[in-house]
This record gives sequence, C-alpha cells and structure tokens, in this order.
Amino acid sequence: MSQFTSLEMCAGAGGQGLGLEMAGFEHSALVEWEPAACQTLRFNRPAWNVIEGDLREFDASPYIGVELVAGGVPCPPFSKAGKQLGADDERDLFPEAIRIVDQVRPQAVMLENVRGLLDPVFADYRKNVEKQLKKLGYVGDWKLIQASDHGVSQLRPRVIFVGIRKEFASDFSWPEPSEMPPKTVGVLLHDLLGERGWKGVDAWREGANAIAPTLVGGSKKHGGPDLGPTRAKKAWAALGVDGMGLWDQAPEPDFVGMPRLTPRMTARVQGFPDSWQFSGKKTAAYRQIGNAFPPPVAAAVATKIRAALSRQTIFKVV
Repeated sequence: MSQFTSLEMCAGAGGQGLGLEMAGFEHSALVEWEPAACQTLRFNRPAWNVIEGDLREFDASPYIGVELVAGGVPCPPFSKAGKQLGADDERDLFPEAIRIVDQVRPQAVMLENVRGLLDPVFADYRKNVEKQLKKLGYVGDWKLIQASDHGVSQLRPRVIFVGIRKEFASDFSWPEPSEMPPKTVGVLLHDLLGERGWKGVDAWREGANAIAPTLVGGSKKHGGPDLGPTRAKKAWAALGVDGMGLWDQAPEPDFVGMPRLTPRMTARVQGFPDSWQFSGKKTAAYRQIGNAFPPPVAAAVATKIRAALSRQTIFKVV
C-alpha cells in the first residue's frame, strides 16, 4: 500500500486520477459533480471513493492529513474559447480549491488548467492565488507543460501549479521532457482504424505523420461530438481525419474518403489506456475525454511531487 494519499477535486473521467495512481498515490477521495463522469470512475475503479456533488458544498475536513490535494478546476473562466471572465465567472473554483487546501493542509498541491491562465490579463489573479497559498505555508510555481513532451500524441499545452510546503519546497523539480518523441497519429491509431479491415488504412497511416491538435471536449452549453473549432478541424483534415463528428466504429473494408475517429480513438490520443471505459453515449463520452487531463502528464508531475515527499520522509526517518 502506498504511503502517500491524495484528495482530488473535479476528478472528471479519471485522467488525473490515473496519473496520480501511476505515480504511486492512493486516492482517499475523488470529488466530481458530473453523473456520467462519476459512473466512469466507479466502473473502472470500484474501490475508489468517488463523491458525487458540488465542490462548493464539499467538506474536506475528514481528509486532513492526505499528502496531496490535486484538481483540474474548470477551465472556461480562463479559456480563449470563452469570454475569459476569470474570477467573475461562476465556474471559477480556485477559491474552493484554496478553501479545501486550508482545511486539509496537505504537504503538496497540484492544480491544472488551460494555457490562457498565463495570459497577462490574469497576472493579478495568479499572484492572488500564490499569495493565499503562501499564507498557508506553500511555495508555489506555475509552469506551461506540453503533453507531447511526455509521450502524448497531441499538441496539448496545460498550465500546472504546484505548491509544496515551504520547509521542503527545494526538494521539488519539474519533470524534464521525455527523450522519446510521441507517436504520430497514423502510428498511434493504425490498428483501431483498421480493425474492421479497412483497405486504405496503411496509406492513411503514411499521411497521418504528425501528432494531433488539441482535443476539445466542449461544455453542456456548447459543442457536440466533433473535434473542435474550425482551425482544429483543418489540422485534423491535414492528417486525413474528418473532424466534423465521431463514428461509433472503424470504417468498413471498402470505405473511401477521410475517416472519423471513434471515442476510443480520441481516448488513446488523450493518453488513456484502452482498458479505460467511458459511460454515457457518444457525446457524453467524448466530452469526458476531451476535457480530461492526459494521464501521462499528470503522472510525470505527480511523480516529481512524490519524489520530493519521499526525500522528506527519508530525511525525517534518518
């Protein structure tokens, strides 16, 4: 059993949860308000303590003592695809994250969001988050991490905040990019697109010779099961993929044209293992996938956090 435990906020379909698990953290609880995502978590990990409900109403006091509080708080308040209202957006849950950190007082904090959070317009917002966590005893830093630097076949920049208790913050360092480049979309999805015998799959693989653009899951108010805005669809078309929607299964043997992806294919692009199943119909499943934190990226950062905490544990024992 792991000696390090975590409490995860806005757990979604389990991207970050899987990453924390890969890094050696044992989940004390995962909080998520979307029923479909909660079903996904429970189906794949029946032993996880999934708490379905609004984070604003969550009492974290029973989890005092966990080593890590982590979460991918909603990104629309800071996304370029939205209005970038920041603190004025009702979906801004950074204050709730800070409240929970205050309740739990973990050794480390890990928060994930979109690249837009680093825009100059949010400079004061970031400083305020740092200031509040500094008062609680944490030394924090923001970093833009490219998912493709950690084995994910996708252009997916994410902003990560890591805060470590000041007495051992010097033990933490950010993960270095992997020396191995990610697979191209053609190599990554060749077997899935060819599983029904599509005769054109080998030629398609040769043309899909780059990594994917950022997957966009959309929200309940906007977006369906397609691969994102016009620019993203053009990037997918350059890879020989029709981004106007998703299919339920791979193309038939004599299919001619640009294939569409299935939810399983997009999950692989996001870095999920094929064994991870998503609840709900196509739109609900893809929304979970597109909004997820790629597990390999979460694992890379959480592994460095665990290493820092492990050094402290060894130091205290000695």
